[in-house]
Amino acid sequence: MDWDQELDARGLLCPLPVLKARKRLQGMTRGQVLRMLATDPAAVIDVPHFCNEAGHALAGTADEGEAQVYLIRKG
Repeated sequence: MDWDQELDARGLLCPLPVLKARKRLQGMTRGQVLRMLATDPAAVIDVPHFCNEAGHALAGTADEGEAQVYLIRKG
């Protein structure tokens, strides 16, 4: 899947990855996709919860080395 912006949140701990994603998504238009990389183990729970609460779609997840990749489509 293609994405419009990328956020490298590797090394950041909860709640920073979600807070940085929220800030980045605010500057994007509806339907655009943010690719976020995170190494925080809590992101597996935090990112889907954030998407659900904020009205965004979690378009995909994957592992990339030691990081998890989250594709978030702005709602």
